[in-house]
Amino acid sequence: MRKSYFLLLSFAFSVTSLFAQSNSTIIDDLQRSEPGKGEVSIHQSEAIRNLVGTRMKGDKIERIKGRDYLLAQGYRTQVYSGNDPRGSKAEAFSRERHIQEAFPGVPTYVTYVAPFWRLRVGDCATREEAFHLMQQIISIFPSYGKEMYIVKENIQIPLD
Repeated sequence: MRKSYFLLLSFAFSVTSLFAQSNSTIIDDLQRSEPGKGEVSIHQSEAIRNLVGTRMKGDKIERIKGRDYLLAQGYRTQVYSGNDPRGSKAEAFSRERHIQEAFPGVPTYVTYVAPFWRLRVGDCATREEAFHLMQQIISIFPSYGKEMYIVKENIQIPLD
């Protein structure tokens, strides 16, 4: 169910961005007559028509550093977790730096929830994506592999 929700959501975003580049909407393009093809007729209120192509708003949308994100349930790969008062913070930030150098497009999150410093990587919609990311990290940093695992967490899906 969740997988189909994310597929539908990503399809809707790609279609919306595709039609946002021109003045026509998906409704206009569906109703356009073309020789040799069937005709589509859509009956709806003007209020619904005006919502097509507008940005989503609500409690699941968050603006971070000038970008809009959809907050959804997903997965991240936990790379590090430590509670050593002297070295855990430095280790978490050191591993974050290494991973950012190796994977520049993948978001990293260092958090502190007493007494643990944690480094989590990625915003994956499915567990399979998170597992694939974990395997890529292990292939470059084999010493990290023994303590890595996948965690379920709220993720940020960019809307831009």
